[in-house]
Amino acid sequence: EVQFVESGGGLVQAGGSLRLSCAASGFTFDDYAIGWFRQAPGKEREGVSCISSSDASTYYADSVKGRFTISSDNAKNTVYLQMNSLKPEDTAVYYCASRGRMGWFGSIRWAIADEYHYWGQGTQVTVSS
Repeated sequence: EVQFVESGGGLVQAGGSLRLSCAASGFTFDDYAIGWFRQAPGKEREGVSCISSSDASTYYADSVKGRFTISSDNAKNTVYLQMNSLKPEDTAVYYCASRGRMGWFGSIRWAIADEYHYWGQGTQVTVSS
């Protein structure tokens, strides 16, 4: 059974930082790409970042590029999202999810939510102005 548990969310002032963690079980990270998605009330789910465990390629939404950093510790089966310079518009529930390898078009495919098959329950991030 594949299972994800997100943690690290909370309340922070604009300009502050948080580090989200995604602890996984039931599979080997080397066989998957792991993504972070977020969803705010009244908005559609959007891809935030993704890491390919096999080749370490990383991808970021334009809105977070330069502020967020994704990383993994395969020995711990954990993926992290370091979130710096947080803005009120970053407020959302953040989800960790996994998908199969993306092949040649990872730069396009990484943010397609329907291609992710396993999801965690999410962790709330709230950024106050």
